[in-house]
Amino acid sequence: MSLFKVFDIAGSGMSAQMLRLNTVSSNLANSQTVSATEEGAYRSRHPVFQTMLDDVSNNSGSKVKVTQIIESDASIPVQYMPNHPLANAEGYVYGSNVNAVEEMTNMMSASRSYQNNTEMMNTSKELLLRTLQLGRG
Repeated sequence: MSLFKVFDIAGSGMSAQMLRLNTVSSNLANSQTVSATEEGAYRSRHPVFQTMLDDVSNNSGSKVKVTQIIESDASIPVQYMPNHPLANAEGYVYGSNVNAVEEMTNMMSASRSYQNNTEMMNTSKELLLRTLQLGRG
């Protein structure tokens, strides 16, 4: 495996975690939205990651790929709000199924994973620079 493959691997991980952070942000931004119908209610979204091997024969490294973004199948909360402009004939509105605590946990996890990949890139860069300095001395 090439020494520079580390940067490709860490970069793909950073891209995946950035998409995860954007998805979490979207979920949190829509956590308090309501709809007149259950079908129109916002459903929490989550990315699905997959490891992509570059070359299976010699295990030359892998990258992270986002294969899809799925919607949560958790139940949609129904609230009785007869004065709300989006209330149906019975006076109910349908809320978002976003769990703010779960989303904050996902945000912290994605942020830490992003930081770990950044540290791995910085450490690899520093080691490569020190290796070059050994040849000068």
